[in-house]
Amino acid sequence: MRAEHASAEPAAVAFERTDDAALIVRLSGQWRMRHGLPSGDLLTRELMRSTGIRRVAFDTSQLGAWDSALVVFVTRIIEICRTRKVNEDRAGLPAGLQRMLELAEAVPDKKEARVSAIRASIAERVGRASLEYFGGVTDFIDFLGAFAIALGRLVTGRARFRRIDLVIEIQDCGARAFGIVTLISFLVGVILAFMGAVQLQQFGASIYVADLVAIGMVRDMGAMMTAIIMAGRTGAAFAAQLGTMKVTQEIDALTTMGLDPMQFLVLPRVLALILMMPLLCVYSDLMGIMGGAAVGAGMLNISLTSYMRETTAAIQLGGAFGGIFKATVYGAIIGIAGCLRGFQCGSSSSAVGEATTSAVVTGIVYVVVACGIFAVLFHILGL
Repeated sequence: MRAEHASAEPAAVAFERTDDAALIVRLSGQWRMRHGLPSGDLLTRELMRSTGIRRVAFDTSQLGAWDSALVVFVTRIIEICRTRKVNEDRAGLPAGLQRMLELAEAVPDKKEARVSAIRASIAERVGRASLEYFGGVTDFIDFLGAFAIALGRLVTGRARFRRIDLVIEIQDCGARAFGIVTLISFLVGVILAFMGAVQLQQFGASIYVADLVAIGMVRDMGAMMTAIIMAGRTGAAFAAQLGTMKVTQEIDALTTMGLDPMQFLVLPRVLALILMMPLLCVYSDLMGIMGGAAVGAGMLNISLTSYMRETTAAIQLGGAFGGIFKATVYGAIIGIAGCLRGFQCGSSSSAVGEATTSAVVTGIVYVVVACGIFAVLFHILGL
């Protein structure tokens, strides 16, 4: 009856000091997860109060039912003993608990793996990141080559895709993007004009704000801002659409039906973006010039006629066509990056979000790199 009564009591721990510099840890009651359990830090406080303790033993004669809660508590006791260099005597523990502790200690400590990863040299981490980056560039080039083959089949009339898909993508990449392109481009023109006006007013050259905005928008900013907008809007949409199709195995179904996903899915999307980007770029240039005109008329008191005359004189045909050509290349980069990340998507719903984010980042990074390359080439060509 005494043992049954003890086993029904809640978990309790008591300490007793012996004459041979030992500390007895008496465990009693039920040690289960659903009950309130004592803290292993009780031993730390007991060792701080009692000096000269060289050994910690266990007494489980009053111990009732137990589960993993007791294992956790005893493991904590053993860790404290090893930290304070005190010997632990496990003879008083149940045989089953001793075997579980031996089994747990036989498993290699995963902390060592984490420490080794943290202690990895900076050169090693930089090397791994560089290899991953260049691996991504290689994947992009491979995908670009596959798209070029599909485009060649389109030119020869052998590409297989639905024409209605191309029309839908043109509508999505073109007409539905006018709103955000209008807002951003107008504001960029306002910002360029305001920044130029603050400086040019000091020299009495406010009229040259028109030249600054026109040249900046037509040569670089119009194509660049349109590309960034489309990367965040359309490139992400391509990755999300194709990633979802990858998760639901629709792409595998197309392959089983004998349809090339590169022709059926990628070709209409990238082609629509290539066709619409030049038009959006021209529209972005006009909106940026209108934003600069608003600042010129409202802040600098420049008449709209004078502003437009100066703008027309500043724009050169080579610079205008150069900006349109850049926009076309940017459209191809954004479309291919979005489709590539969609095809590389994993098999879970969270992977779709990761693919979308990666598509936006990849598209913007490659657009900026291409912009730098174009700047060098156009300088060499004198454009």
